[in-house]
Amino acid sequence: MWEPAKRRAVYEDLYDLPENVVGEIIGGELVTAPRPSRKHAVAASRMGYEIGPTFDFGRGGGPGGWVIILEPEVAFGENILVPDLAGWKKERFPTDEPHNWISVAPDWICEVLSPATARRDRADKMPIYARHEVRHLWLLDPDLQTLEVFVLEAGRWVLAGVHAGSAKVRAEPFQQLELDLGVLWLE
Repeated sequence: MWEPAKRRAVYEDLYDLPENVVGEIIGGELVTAPRPSRKHAVAASRMGYEIGPTFDFGRGGGPGGWVIILEPEVAFGENILVPDLAGWKKERFPTDEPHNWISVAPDWICEVLSPATARRDRADKMPIYARHEVRHLWLLDPDLQTLEVFVLEAGRWVLAGVHAGSAKVRAEPFQQLELDLGVLWLE
C-alpha cells in the first residue's frame, strides 16, 4: 500500500510545541521529550554552577576562556539538538547570528541521562556529536550517580573514565578543577 512521504521537520516546527516539552530535530524528524525531572535539572544546574564560574568567568583563579550554556539549541548540519550543557572556547563562540540556534559545534557537551532520554542521548546524539567533532562528551546519570567521560579520537568516542558517587574528579577538558560529584546529586 502506498503511503505519502513524511515531511522533514524544520526549525519552525519547534515553535508549535507546548512549553512543557523539549524539542529537537534528529535526522529530519521532530523528536520531543518532557521537561527534565527534578533530579535531572538539579544535576545539570549544579554542574553548570561548578564549571561555569571557573571556566566561563575565571573566578577563584580559574583559567576562564570558555562560554558555558545550559540547554542551548545547536545546529549540527540538519539536526537541531539541545544538549543539557555545552561549552565553547571563547574564540570559537559565535556572538552574533541571525537565528536562535548556535551554528558552531561545542568543544564540550554534558548530557544528563534520564529514562526518557538516555537511549536517544547515546544512540542518536553521540554519533552526531562525533561527526561534528565535539572533542569532549560527558554523560551524567543522576539515578546511578555516575559520570562517564568520553574523548573523541579519530572520529570515535573513547571512554576516558567512569566516576561514581561522591568521587573527586579531574576530567578533560576541565582538569584544572577538582569536581566533587557528591554536590551534583539531589539527596
